[in-house]
Amino acid sequence: MNMTNQIALVTGANRGLGRQFTIELIARGAKVYAGARNPETVDIPGAIPIQLDITDPKSVAAAAEAAKDVTLLINNAGSSTGASLLEGDWDNIQLEFDTHVFGTLGMVRAFAPIMERNGGGTILNVLSALSWFSIGSDGAYTAAKSAEWGLTNVLRLNLASRNIRVAGLHVGFMDTDMTANIQAPKANPTDIAKIALDGIEAGSYEIVADDTSRQVQSGLAGGVKSLYPQLFQAKE
Repeated sequence: MNMTNQIALVTGANRGLGRQFTIELIARGAKVYAGARNPETVDIPGAIPIQLDITDPKSVAAAAEAAKDVTLLINNAGSSTGASLLEGDWDNIQLEFDTHVFGTLGMVRAFAPIMERNGGGTILNVLSALSWFSIGSDGAYTAAKSAEWGLTNVLRLNLASRNIRVAGLHVGFMDTDMTANIQAPKANPTDIAKIALDGIEAGSYEIVADDTSRQVQSGLAGGVKSLYPQLFQAKE
């Protein structure tokens, strides 16, 4: 895929990784619709701001009507409420799934027919190392990201015959507003955007962007005992 020939839509484009995706796509010559709930917050030269709340079906439908030339969809918009599955506020748990699962699916359902009419293209779902692994906290986010990974695998098979490649990006913590209160090593979103777009250009289905994600991926074959050895420690 040559980015110079692509018309992209990035969700959550006004900040964080979405902003870096937008900047890098424009630098590579793509036309870019920058989706945001408040499009006036998009201040990236060359971007085309578009109102988009992926949890609102009417907003998604309006965006699809306005951007009928899209060939690359980057499902980046996210939420992180910190909600626990057992004790967290139910509305926050619902928001995580409405955003990462139903919001992503709604975007794909709206734009896959457009991309097919345009001859095909690529969808990138921004996942997480937490799609594969739980640290125990932020359970709603982790569960929603895991569900989004499953959704990505299904859609990858469903859309292949329509000349639409569905890729997943796995990455650990990034230095964004969403992780401002987390004390842990963080990747630079500028670097991650470049790695992800390089992967898309290379035709990758799965982009594992940092050491954290590579380490978690390597442990998947070992099952629960490999990922969560604390569960098997002898009890005193």
